[in-house]
Amino acid sequence: MAKRVLIVFVTACLLAACSSSRRGGASASGSFSVYDKKAVACYYADKFNGRKTASGEKFSNSKYTAAHKKLPFGTKVKVTNKANDKSVIVTINDRGPFTRGRDIDLSKKAFMEITDNKNHGMLNVIIEVAK
Repeated sequence: MAKRVLIVFVTACLLAACSSSRRGGASASGSFSVYDKKAVACYYADKFNGRKTASGEKFSNSKYTAAHKKLPFGTKVKVTNKANDKSVIVTINDRGPFTRGRDIDLSKKAFMEITDNKNHGMLNVIIEVAK
């Protein structure tokens, strides 16, 4: 019995050690191709929490999601802040933004992870699409 418990424990430790840390649901070291080098990102207002997205999912500002006008739903996108080189990986689940000059709407959680100025609502970013 003790031997079986030890085997299960060692196996669990090995599995935990081999798992990768994921931000936004995809590995940051994955393969991406540049989609837009001169994009502008903004973030959703809290009033959209709980509303349905264009994909039918319920929106949550605490998840790693984004809206884009053309990219297919479910697309994994790496968004990098050009000012500080911080990046986040999000999943496209909505359409927008519908304000001229803006290219991608990030959830608040994703936006706050890559910004240095929490009081500024727009960032110049690079958008890369997972291969």
